[in-house]
Amino acid sequence: MLSWIIKWIIWVVRKSDMTTRIYIGEIGMLIIESTAISLTTMLLSELTKHKIKIVFCDEKHNPQSELIPYYGSHDTSAKVRMQTQWSKEVKENIWTEIVSEKIRKQSDHLKENDQEVQADMLKQYVKEIELGDKTNREGHAAKVYFNALFGLDFSRSKECAINAALNYGYGILLSCFNREVIANGYITQLGLFHNNMFNQFNLASDLMEPFRILVDRIVVKNKPEKFEREEKLDFIYMLEDEVLIDGKYQYVSNAIKIYCRSIFDALNENDVSLIKFYRMI
Repeated sequence: MLSWIIKWIIWVVRKSDMTTRIYIGEIGMLIIESTAISLTTMLLSELTKHKIKIVFCDEKHNPQSELIPYYGSHDTSAKVRMQTQWSKEVKENIWTEIVSEKIRKQSDHLKENDQEVQADMLKQYVKEIELGDKTNREGHAAKVYFNALFGLDFSRSKECAINAALNYGYGILLSCFNREVIANGYITQLGLFHNNMFNQFNLASDLMEPFRILVDRIVVKNKPEKFEREEKLDFIYMLEDEVLIDGKYQYVSNAIKIYCRSIFDALNENDVSLIKFYRMI
């Protein structure tokens, strides 16, 4: 019986003549980057039981889909009922805090890159934000922010290495937040602000906003002219960086968990003071 248990808690990876054993408990996310890789359904099932996020990439090695368990928590039914009862007012209050924090972090990032004028513009946008960001200060801030970082001719719809890098990094973040939404017993489709009927991940799209800056910093630092396997590795290591949250230094992967739980507490208690945002160190 013991050997059976050990077999299941250790993932054996074989590559040519090398064998690597990894404890499943040490894995937070698995990215299947090649369409040539084969996995057994037993392994997929075990990874899912351990709440390990599995992301599948397409033939261009970009995130395409992910494996999400039906039930991430023992009290999922109760949590979903609570989620459907979140009032419009509390969702707007939480969203206002989230988007304000996102713009503050964008402003700080611009200041780090000697873009003082644009940084001050974003600080002003934070002061102008209304409940639920009805005047779309987030959208105005995004235009100023990306043009300051990548040039006035830059557009997020443009096909280029910078956008490929941003999209890849954001895709990894989205998967991390989907994992936490499910692990806490909620469903990903019902968001606070995002409500696109074709987006299966509206809630994670809302929650991840203040963390996008982590991806932006990597892209600004590297300024990629191409985006291939080597450039993608930086985004995997991003989750191992340390930030300050709730008075303690935490890996980004742990900070996401702490932050998400605080958001859900704030939603259920109708108390924005419960939200725990991270700080760069």
